[in-house]
Amino acid sequence: MLRIRFSIIFIVFTLTSRAASILIPMDEDQKNHLKAYGLTYWALKNGLEANWLLNYRGGSFLMNYASNIENECKIRGISYEVLADAKTNSILSEIADPQVNMEIVKLEKAPKIAVYSPKNKLPWDDAVTLVLSYAEIPYDIVYDEEVLKGELPKYDWLHLHHEDFTGQYGRFWSAFRTASWYIEDVKLQEATAKKLGYKKVSQMKLAVAKTIRDFCSGGGFLFAMCSGTDSFDIALAAEGTDICESMFDGDGSDPGAQSKLDFNKTFAFQNFKLDMNPYNYEFSNIDVTPTRTLPRSEDFFTLFDFSAKWDIIPTILTQNHDKVVKGFMGQTTAFRKSLLKPDVLVMGETKVAGEVRYIHGDFGKGQWTFYGGHDPEDYQHAVGDPPTDLSLHPNSPGYRLILNNVLFPAAKKKKQKT
Repeated sequence: MLRIRFSIIFIVFTLTSRAASILIPMDEDQKNHLKAYGLTYWALKNGLEANWLLNYRGGSFLMNYASNIENECKIRGISYEVLADAKTNSILSEIADPQVNMEIVKLEKAPKIAVYSPKNKLPWDDAVTLVLSYAEIPYDIVYDEEVLKGELPKYDWLHLHHEDFTGQYGRFWSAFRTASWYIEDVKLQEATAKKLGYKKVSQMKLAVAKTIRDFCSGGGFLFAMCSGTDSFDIALAAEGTDICESMFDGDGSDPGAQSKLDFNKTFAFQNFKLDMNPYNYEFSNIDVTPTRTLPRSEDFFTLFDFSAKWDIIPTILTQNHDKVVKGFMGQTTAFRKSLLKPDVLVMGETKVAGEVRYIHGDFGKGQWTFYGGHDPEDYQHAVGDPPTDLSLHPNSPGYRLILNNVLFPAAKKKKQKT
């Protein structure tokens, strides 16, 4: 009997010693893709090593075996595989093959995350804060005061909430100017501008946009969705020019505003036409929403394939278990392809409609990503709609794109091949 017990102990010890790694698969075998990102962030936060296996089973994560990682997988409902040394080495050899479009990227540290979002309650939610909370990834809320007081350098990654950097309150004036939330928001914005020494909200928002620009230029990672994308570029291009009508800032706009735009100051867009009508729910023709005729049944966009060994950055940002992602609308749904700057990298587009959904670029020492639409799992999110319950969408390809960007700053900096 004693011999049998020793044999069992020896077998368990042998199997454990061979359990060299934990693989977090990110293909169709994963029960909860979104929480898998949170687990990887947790591992990095706790000083554990993690590797991102680009294009291997949907962009899987590989970590050295540790019982606390395995326990976290069980607690969070994440699929995982315990691998012996031989299997791990086989995977690494497969990825290292120069003929295979895969790569291994070491994740070094958990990035410190900030979300630019108003402190007052507004009748809509934000996809990024929803998925960060669901994935259990910590973040700080910053808004105009924190940005202008110089707090951004404390962070590695910044997300721009559904926002209007032009100072026109999201152009909700036409439909919601008598709504209590709109009236309260205007009061708060004007009070903040006055407190910080600005005569107009538009001037304060421009200062915020320029500070965010400098954050990115200095090496920060910027991610924006919906109106946080085009309104940001419009504000930068219109610096020094009044593009707001009297209901927004107390005086009329500059009639020659269009001719005074400076596209050298923008991140992604050029040659766009301003929409100066205050009754319209648009800022310019960058957004395709007013003119798109694509029916919902055909509203999908395709992620591009990149060389994992040569184009590491876009490969990271497009990791997914599904290369065809269902579309979703927003104040800014998608971008008119003809208005992109030539150096902007398109990572996802609806080719048949001539619109792009997911773009990336460099600015100074930093990088930015713009993602069109409001909520990847709510096709047409309206003001006042309840927030999406992500427990119903744990494998959302559209939300995975957001989390790719969240972990992107953790990747070991590797010189891009040309």
